[in-house]
Amino acid sequence: MRAYFLDGRAPFAWLAMMCIGLLGYAYFAEFALGLEPCPLCMLQRFGFMGILVMALLALLHNPGPWGRRLYAVPMLASAGWGLTTAYRHVWLQSLPEDEVPDCGPGLEFMQSYGFSWAEIVTEAFTGSGQCAEIDWAFLGLSMPFWTLIWYVVAVVFIFTAAVWGRQVAS
Repeated sequence: MRAYFLDGRAPFAWLAMMCIGLLGYAYFAEFALGLEPCPLCMLQRFGFMGILVMALLALLHNPGPWGRRLYAVPMLASAGWGLTTAYRHVWLQSLPEDEVPDCGPGLEFMQSYGFSWAEIVTEAFTGSGQCAEIDWAFLGLSMPFWTLIWYVVAVVFIFTAAVWGRQVAS
């Protein structure tokens, strides 16, 4: 029995819908629920944005078997970025309060004072006391933990679609 959700353009549509839904909820939580994202939260969004852009390009292109594998490379790189930042975030949230690193400046502050992206990323990974706070949880898991789960799902799906998906004439 074939998994038709892996054939043709379907996997790229599924990935795009997943990323749109997750990014949509992140912006809903920020603007409607008033949850201010920390620097690591913002960096995690870039992974989903990268997957989304590549999924939309692949959806338009409808690549053959080798093209699917080529599109999978930047998608997996974006997912790897997201996995790394989400794992760091979950790790920070698991630390006892007395072991959490000092808070660094917020993302908006760093951007307004001309920090380079390299400095912003370095600061997010080193001085992230703000990122250790848990403001939101669902089923006992924080938002970064859910993000980590979704990145794992994305990696498995991207890899599976690239290896076992097939081109279907459309």
